[in-house]
Amino acid sequence: MLEVPLWLWVAFAATVVVSLAVDLLAHRTEHVIGFKEAAAWSGVWVGLALVFGAVVFLVLGTTAGTEYTTAWLLEKSLSVDNLFVFAVIFAYFRVPRAYQHRVLFFGVMGALVFRGVFLTLGVAVVSRFTAVLFAFAAVLFYSTYKLLKGEEEGFDPGKSFALRILRKVVPVRDEYAGMKFFVKEAGKRVATPLLAVVAAIEAADLVFAVDSVPAVLAVSDDLFIVYTSNAFAILGLRALYFLLSGLLDRFHYLNMGLAVILGFIGVKLVLQAAHKTISPSVPEIPSLISLAVIVVVLAASVVLSMRRPLPPQSAAAPQSDMATKTPGTVSSPRAERERRDSPEEHSERRDDD
Repeated sequence: MLEVPLWLWVAFAATVVVSLAVDLLAHRTEHVIGFKEAAAWSGVWVGLALVFGAVVFLVLGTTAGTEYTTAWLLEKSLSVDNLFVFAVIFAYFRVPRAYQHRVLFFGVMGALVFRGVFLTLGVAVVSRFTAVLFAFAAVLFYSTYKLLKGEEEGFDPGKSFALRILRKVVPVRDEYAGMKFFVKEAGKRVATPLLAVVAAIEAADLVFAVDSVPAVLAVSDDLFIVYTSNAFAILGLRALYFLLSGLLDRFHYLNMGLAVILGFIGVKLVLQAAHKTISPSVPEIPSLISLAVIVVVLAASVVLSMRRPLPPQSAAAPQSDMATKTPGTVSSPRAERERRDSPEEHSERRDDD
């Protein structure tokens, strides 16, 4: 384990608190976040993460700095799946664009808390039972299988556990009341749909933590590295959503890239566990190699998506689905690509011709 000076923990906590406070003040009034504003905030969050990474390099050494950068980039890439689910949730609840940042702000605060809990438990378990890494690898391999088979596409916000619990605890009205989470009706305090949306966002993040936590523990088993990298990746999630809103369907090979990354991290976990529990002669994959693989795969996925775009009709399908409130699933670009290549689709095209 790294010997992290107390001042570095304090500096990290202060950076997060001040950043969240500035972000909240900057968006205290309801307004639609456009592309330029989202790009500027994305630059701020990425810049903060990289500056903190430079501090880690200088204070804790090259290995720690490389692990931090790898873990941050890994979490950043895995968070793309969250963006699709955010879009589904906002469409399901018909959340006005002017309210979406407020929802994501509180969703991020909850995610920071829950990830901290899960990562602390994960590090504790790994430090005592190294063989659990084999189980974590199995989780990642299963997630890889689901991504390659397109089985991760469905998400119904109305059936989330958190939302069902919320409705049992407090009445939820049908209409929004600006950016308020609670209002009084007939002398009783009731929740607005905005609180229900936050609950759905938190439930979705808990689901994604199943992949994220084992993956980042493959990079490092040090709590400081895994939590700070996750935190900075999560902080930039809101700006990334608004930056890529409406463009997510264009990166239709990204899911395949994420599957490759998860599979690679799963192999890294198996080798790491075998090295520690079976024989020291079993080779491990260095963090620098992991970082290079993640960068190359992500870049290849984006470039391939741009060079081989979906036909206009297929690319527009996810957007049209998101425009409705119908509970159920929204197809991702991978599902649309498979539909496009299916024999039935080719038959329909011949009939149209």
